[in-house]
Amino acid sequence: MAGPLSAAVASLCHRLQPQVSPRTAAGFREVLRRLDAPLQLAVAGRIKSGKSTLVNALIGRRVAPTDVGECTRLVTRFQYGTVDRIEVVFADGGKQVLPFDTDGMIPASLGVDIDKVSHIEAFLTNAVLRDLTVIDTPGLGSLDAASVKRTEELLGAGTARPDGDAGSADAEQAGAGRADSWTTPRDAAASSGSDPAADELDPVSRNAVAGAEAVLYVLTQSVRADDEQALAAFTAATASREAGPVNAIAVLNKADTIEPDSVAGSGGDLWRAATLLSERQAGSLKPRVADVLPVIGLLAETSEAGGFTSSDADALRRLADLDEATLETMLISADLFTTWDCEVPAADRTRLLERLDLYGIRCGVRAVSRKPDITAGALRRELLDSSGLAAVRGRLESVFRARADGIKAAAAMASVSALAHASGDPGERQRVHDAIEVLLAKPEAHQLRLLEALTLVAAGAVSMPEDLAEEVLRVGSTSSVGEQLGMVGRPPMEWAAYALERAGWWRSFASFGATPAQSRVAHVVHRAYFLIWQQLREGTR
Repeated sequence: MAGPLSAAVASLCHRLQPQVSPRTAAGFREVLRRLDAPLQLAVAGRIKSGKSTLVNALIGRRVAPTDVGECTRLVTRFQYGTVDRIEVVFADGGKQVLPFDTDGMIPASLGVDIDKVSHIEAFLTNAVLRDLTVIDTPGLGSLDAASVKRTEELLGAGTARPDGDAGSADAEQAGAGRADSWTTPRDAAASSGSDPAADELDPVSRNAVAGAEAVLYVLTQSVRADDEQALAAFTAATASREAGPVNAIAVLNKADTIEPDSVAGSGGDLWRAATLLSERQAGSLKPRVADVLPVIGLLAETSEAGGFTSSDADALRRLADLDEATLETMLISADLFTTWDCEVPAADRTRLLERLDLYGIRCGVRAVSRKPDITAGALRRELLDSSGLAAVRGRLESVFRARADGIKAAAAMASVSALAHASGDPGERQRVHDAIEVLLAKPEAHQLRLLEALTLVAAGAVSMPEDLAEEVLRVGSTSSVGEQLGMVGRPPMEWAAYALERAGWWRSFASFGATPAQSRVAHVVHRAYFLIWQQLREGTR
């Protein structure tokens, strides 16, 4: 069921449909469909970063191919369906329905010319997908230009500013001069070469409502330039709403491959090293992402998607019975682990290595040593705890699911504005603009204003002094009042006075000393603090 903000944008679309061209109306129908659909989360990253493995872990089923093959070159959307099936969607709009293979995965070969394929739709009777559509993307950095293009189209990378600089004076004046920021820099290009009499979605209009609404970006140990460029270019609803702490988080995958001694302050502990490295990456990517969390995707997939069996648990028990010196020698490398002469069959060790890798095997052996009578189910849960997946899911919940209404409404608003601009009709554009302004003037829609302001500051489209930018991001990146105020741990009775004080400060800043673009953001932050103060005041009556 749509939340109140999504419902308000849906109502706006319904009211505007009779007042716009047939093509724009068709675009609005697609916006309405998207508003009624689950939040769309794209899992993106470099090739071989473990995206598909992480997708399987998040879904709780090993369904996305992880070996390099033709399917890994395609965008695949995993969504809820009453019957498990695969739809191959061709570039010309045609579809071909296929079953999953005998292992329950997307077939390694689709039996079609993939150069003619747009993407894959995978429907699963999976409760996780009832309110979250997960999009697996080809890896950036691949030698396959077509795969990279598909990923860039999904992420909006083809529309990024080439110099990556959104903080120029020109950009700031543009942000100040527009009556509303739900317009896009690509509007001029989008308005050419179209037939206003068309009543179906043309490519330009379709692009205005395409793309994911949120992104989970998968990193490995080093953040490369194209990682930062991909995050900078990510857009929701292809409307130049760049990735920020509202709609993007990242994970440091394959955390078990980190050498703890290479990370200062880790004390030789692998998970401590992974956490410290994640914090550094979060700092370098700030404010593009809300957080960077360490995870071991393979361990998460095996323990969550049914890959860990009672036979695997028995093999770990037999390993735990080996003398310590032998076991430690075997765990030095994968080759030693599979070839060393011991009582555990080599085939069982190879299977464990494929499903847990050396770190997971070590975790499993330790769990068995602590609790010799541990069941296979309990051992699986211990391995899952060791993967870091729970923290990633918790962050997805707090950043995306809990704020899905605002994220979807903001993306839909951007799409509505982009569609109006693409029509090339000044009157239509003005009617849509006026309707958006009426909606945004309502107190209950202030969250949309706040998300807009946060996105502008996070993207650098409006430059702010560092301390004020931090405050904007804090107020806009969470729904927790204590966190918004930066007063977690302080007595709640102090919160109302502080909120009113900050509301007054931001109002003064908006009137004296701010640039026009900064003033626009400052008024939004002032209003946010004032509404917090009202909420706290009413709660004490």
